[in-house]
Order: sequence, then structure tokens, then C-alpha cells
Amino acid sequence: MKKRVWKNGLAAAALGMGLLAAMPSMAFGAQVLPEGLYVGEQSLGGMTEEEAEKAVQAYIDNLTALPVSVDIDGTTVETTTGELGLTWSNPDVVKETADQYEYGSLVKQYMARKDLEQSPVKLSLEVQTDPAKVKAFVDEKCQGFTAQAQDASITRENGQFVITDSVVGVAVDTAATEAALNEAITAALADGGSTQIQVAAAVTEQQPRIKTEDLATIQDVLGTFTTDFSSSGASRSTNLTVGAAKINGHVLMPGETLSGYECLQPFTTANGYRTAAAYENGQVVDSVGGGVCQIATTLYNMALNAELEITQRQNHSMIVTYVKPSKDAAIAGTYKDIKFTNNYSTPVYVEGYTEGKKLTFTVYGKETRPANRRVEYVSETLGTTSPGEPQQIVDNSLAPGARVKVQSSHTGLRSRLWKVVYVDDVETERTLLHTDTYNASKAIYRVGPAVPAEAPVETPAAPTETPVVEPVTGVDGGPGVSPAPSPEPAPGPGPDPAPATDPAGQPGGPQ
Repeated sequence: MKKRVWKNGLAAAALGMGLLAAMPSMAFGAQVLPEGLYVGEQSLGGMTEEEAEKAVQAYIDNLTALPVSVDIDGTTVETTTGELGLTWSNPDVVKETADQYEYGSLVKQYMARKDLEQSPVKLSLEVQTDPAKVKAFVDEKCQGFTAQAQDASITRENGQFVITDSVVGVAVDTAATEAALNEAITAALADGGSTQIQVAAAVTEQQPRIKTEDLATIQDVLGTFTTDFSSSGASRSTNLTVGAAKINGHVLMPGETLSGYECLQPFTTANGYRTAAAYENGQVVDSVGGGVCQIATTLYNMALNAELEITQRQNHSMIVTYVKPSKDAAIAGTYKDIKFTNNYSTPVYVEGYTEGKKLTFTVYGKETRPANRRVEYVSETLGTTSPGEPQQIVDNSLAPGARVKVQSSHTGLRSRLWKVVYVDDVETERTLLHTDTYNASKAIYRVGPAVPAEAPVETPAAPTETPVVEPVTGVDGGPGVSPAPSPEPAPGPGPDPAPATDPAGQPGGPQ
């Protein structure tokens, strides 16, 4: 029994000596990596962990000039791994690999090294590109080979619609292309990095927002309305023409909203507007763009007739004459506006123009309402308020008694608007849309100062001749001597007095 133990002890000692002989680096001096470890084609055997890390970094650095070809929908763009910001993303792999062969029991380390002799191992390196540099590469060098999507457009010329076709866009998906580059570079490095890296860019189609087939549905008149401005002066007429042109041609896709204010502003002379009369705080004042509320009113009635969704509308502060009460709409700053939304499932086109002192807006689209159905809008007056006596403002620049009208009177009024639906000319629905109040406003006149009262006119006395006074000479004359007065002539005989008469006309004297 003792002999067997002694033999087993000798065998273990011999194995230990064999391990020490086979793995001297494990017992003496700095620990080094075993043979059979590689990065690319370079062996890391015999290197310390620090030396191996430097060797791997040098290997990565040498690969930054590796050519990369990116195919973009049939077009090739060249770059290098260095331009894409290639970096080593798992530097801990050297330490993790070294630990497998430097720690643990001698037997475990010995067996691991024996495995390396049979099957050499290449370090699994992970690399990545710099996202910012890849994006810059795609944006600067790849997007030039792509095309932006282009919306279809539509105009109305000589009573016909003309459509410019839409274009499908092509764009490079930056994130997907970056991922493809990283994957291709990693695979190439695993193969030794000796070949050119080829990547197909991730290309996506960009659909236009407005397609040709969408606009092709615009064929029918959905609603139209015309107002008259024959009494308007040149400046107000210009404002209506300018404003109509700014709204003409607008296309609303389903769910989109048109704002009259956004289309028309800014109300400046540089934007084509002139100064004309407008309502402000119950008064008529001069304002740049005066009259555009008639555009809002005409648009409002067009939208009503098309049964578009009215999302904002306010009435004027005083009544207007070009539509019935409660059928008007006002624009004032940003707090009064006319807005309507396309509630159809297809796009609509708004046409606006002036002709012959008339303003017309028409909205076209695809008619879906039954042919036997129609709508009308009924204005109902609920009450009126007298404007009262005219207001007179004395203007001393006017002649006395002169009178100049500044503003006409406006009767105050309350009204409401009904929507009435007919099917086969039979009323089937009546809906109250809104109730409005319009302020009364007095007429205003500028008047001259009062005419002064006439003073009595004096009749001038008849001129008398002054006799020429001859100087007194002689013994009785001299300075300071007045001539003697001339003797008055004696009165001549006068007519006989008429006899007195009595009340009956008979001769007689006092009673």
C-alpha cells in the first residue's frame, strides 16, 4: 500500500514538473499570451497583455485606409474607413482573452493552451464608425444622387384645370446605411481586412404629399358666391383685387384649414394694399387694406354653399350692405378671421377673382352630395335699434353754415342665420348657425361755425354843399373875421290847406 502511494506521488510530481517545463511563463517572470492567439494574421503569442493591446490598436490603425464602396441605387460612391471614423469598440477583449490563459489552476491553463495548439483563435474585434461622420458622408456625398419628392400642383387656365405631375422621391436612410457600414467593416476585418468593403446603401422612397391622382379628382363646383362692389372707390377696389389674387389657387387637402388672415396679411402698401375705409370701434376710419372684409364675407358664403366646415367666423361691428344680416364675416387683426376646413375626403381648389366690379370665390372638388339635395341660408332679423340724431362736429376751417357728411348712420340690428336643407324640394332640416348683434351708429357731420346775426344797416345822410366862404377884405375884414351870414329868403305863398272831413267823408271840423 505504501509502495502504491509513493508511486502516485512520483507521478504527480512528474506531471507538475512537466507543466512547469511546458508553461515556464506561468511560473516565472511576466505572464505572456500563449501561441495560437491572433489578430487578423498577426500572432499575439509571447506578448504581454499590454503589448497585445498595442498590437491590436496598431492593426486597427492600419485598417483606416481600407477602401469602402457604397452603392446608391446603382451609383457608387467611394470613401475609406478612416473618413467614416473607424474605431475599436471592444478593447477589453485582449484582457478577457488573456485572463483565460493566465488564471485558474495550472491544469486548466495547460489544457487551454493545448487547445490553442490544435485550434488557433482569432480575437473577435468589434469596430464601429462615427455616427456624425457617417451622417456627414451620407448627407454630403450620397444625397446628391437622390431626389426630393415633388408635390403635384394645379392651376386653372381659361376655364380648365392644368395639373403638373407629382414625383416620387428617393432618399438614403442614414441610420440603416450606418448599420450596414458597421456590419460590412466588421466582417471585412474578421477576414483580415485585405479586401475592399462594399455596401449597398439603404434607399427608401419618399411619397409626395399631394399626388397627381389626388388633384385629378378636382372637377366639380362645390360652392360659389359673388358680391358687388360697384359703389367702391379706386383704392377699395384695388384692395379687393389684390386680396382675391392672394387666395386664388389655394389647394386644401382633406383636413387642412384655410385662414383668410394668413392668406391676406400683411396689410401694408408694400404688399399691394391701399388706404380705404374700414370699420373700427363702431366708426368708419381709413385703413391700409380697407375693404378686405368683403373678401372674408364672400369666402364665408362660398364655404357655406360648399358645406365646408366653418372653424372661425365673426360678424362685423356694424351692418354691411353687400349681404344680408348674419351672412357677413369680418377680418380684424388676429382676433377676427374667416377659417374653413376641408371636410371632404378629396382635395379642394379655391378660385378667386374680380371682374366688372364683382368679387367671386368658387371652390372646386369632387361632388359627393346627392343631386336631389340642396341647401339655402336664411337671414332672419330679430330687432333693430335707431341710430339717433346725427352727431355734428364744428370745423372752423369750413365756411359758416357749411355741412359735410363724415359717416352715414347705421341702424343697430340683431339677426340670426338658418341653414335649410331640401330633398326633392321638400324641407327636411333646419339648423340655427349663429345669432349676431350689430351696433347702431349715428351719422356724423362736420359743420362750419354759426352764421353771425345781421346788424341794422344805417342809411347815410345826403351830402350837403358847403358854401364857399370868401375872405373878408377891406376895412371890416382881416384874420379871424368871419363873414356875415347871408340873409334867408322870405317864404313864398303856399297852397291852401285842404278842408277837414268828418268820418263820413263830408266836410267838417273836429268833433
